[in-house]
Amino acid sequence: MAKFVIAGRADCPYYAKTELLADYLQKNLPDFRIHKITQRPEVWEDWLKDVCEKNKWSHKNSPIIWRELLDRGGKGLLLGGYNEFLEHAQLYYDVTSSMTTELMMVIAQENLGAHIQKEQEEEGLKTCINPLQVWITSASAPACYNLIPILTSGEVFGMHTEISITLFDNKQAEEYLKSLVMETQDLASPVLRSVSICTKVEEAFCQAHVIVVLDDSTDKEVFTLEDCLRSRVPLCRLYGYLIEKNAHESVRVIVGGKTFVNLKTVLLMRYAPRIAHNIIAVALGVEGEAKAILARKLKTTPSYIKDVIIWGNISGNNYVDLRKTRVYRYESAIWGPLHYSRPLLNLIFDSEWIKREFVATLKNLTATGRQFGGILAAHSIATTLKYWYHGSPPGEIVSLGILSEGQFGIPKGIVFSMPVKFENGTWVVLTDLKDTEISEQIMTRMTSDLIQEKLVALGDKIHFQPYQSETELRKKDKRISLPITDDSQKEQVSDGFEGKTVES
Repeated sequence: MAKFVIAGRADCPYYAKTELLADYLQKNLPDFRIHKITQRPEVWEDWLKDVCEKNKWSHKNSPIIWRELLDRGGKGLLLGGYNEFLEHAQLYYDVTSSMTTELMMVIAQENLGAHIQKEQEEEGLKTCINPLQVWITSASAPACYNLIPILTSGEVFGMHTEISITLFDNKQAEEYLKSLVMETQDLASPVLRSVSICTKVEEAFCQAHVIVVLDDSTDKEVFTLEDCLRSRVPLCRLYGYLIEKNAHESVRVIVGGKTFVNLKTVLLMRYAPRIAHNIIAVALGVEGEAKAILARKLKTTPSYIKDVIIWGNISGNNYVDLRKTRVYRYESAIWGPLHYSRPLLNLIFDSEWIKREFVATLKNLTATGRQFGGILAAHSIATTLKYWYHGSPPGEIVSLGILSEGQFGIPKGIVFSMPVKFENGTWVVLTDLKDTEISEQIMTRMTSDLIQEKLVALGDKIHFQPYQSETELRKKDKRISLPITDDSQKEQVSDGFEGKTVES
């Protein structure tokens, strides 16, 4: 049996003529077999050089044809190029080709298109075969324990997307992570391909498609706000370097938790500039707590409350905007179908409750450093990921921490929570919302804190000074001077940094 290998550049007209002649011979001769190898034009020369070096051949053009001496491999016998194959076919089989040059060129272009399409189909199959690589940092945190069952349920990435989860933490957490791996395996989830642990820093985020950054537990004791801000830099610098080095080029990074979320996000963007456009901060936890407080006041279900907007610092001085908030399925004198809703501010007649009790309760729940419950943190991260991959509910406003590009008059270069919608695997800032203007004083308060966080963390500013308006400064000047203890100083800093504002 004669077995020939025909290899060529996808756009080569002589390769096109050779393969058509070979197809004819294979179809009409019982003992003639061929194997084709097509290469893209840009890789052809390197591929040909490697083949010739391996077999100690000398050949420089497309195509190259050799005869296999064994049916199952073995070193081949070089026949040559197009002319040699044509001569061989005429001499041994009395067959030749009369294809015109014009037709050769047409077929060559068709070959190139078919080859590119085949490569794309193979890439698509690979994404089905290879699972989505999900990495979770600080995996010993309570949020991770609650996040894993949601990720493996198929609700986040879809029931047709298999995932592999890697739990990343320090060496001290290894025993706990091993027990967490066993519990995860016990779920027997149909979408979970594997779950593993990583405690070696140099191996972190290897081929990661999704990275969930949870609140890190630091062993270093800090006494001042400035020290706390600066302590975030080394880890973010390390993570940024490892993400750039090890992660997949299309990796998506989502930062959750309650400790300087905006700051950590902007630092990761600084140290991983290649994928900065794919790093976001989760604001749905604060949004969820606000909805729950409002639902208790109205004696309804939190999920019936939509379009609460969180502006500014997710884990600090933010602004809760209720002007677009609507309530669905609310039992009152006015009733309608499921899609019917009413403005929330028309249902809460006690404006003083909104300005005082609601603000105070939410401020206490979302104070910097106070951990979310593991369930809330996990749910807000998973929901944001689900929206990122499959889109947010049509017409619904979602709060998200992203890098400002000057929208709404927000200074560029800071991570700021603002209203968005998710669609087509990305997000769109809702800059066309009406009646969402923010007063200059509130905007300055929020942006001042975020800018100062960044400057202090990077060492460009020594002390963090909470923003105070001219009115506040005048009131302060009128106060009777009293001795101030360390505790009261700390309280003043905390109030300025973690303040809340609600628009009613």
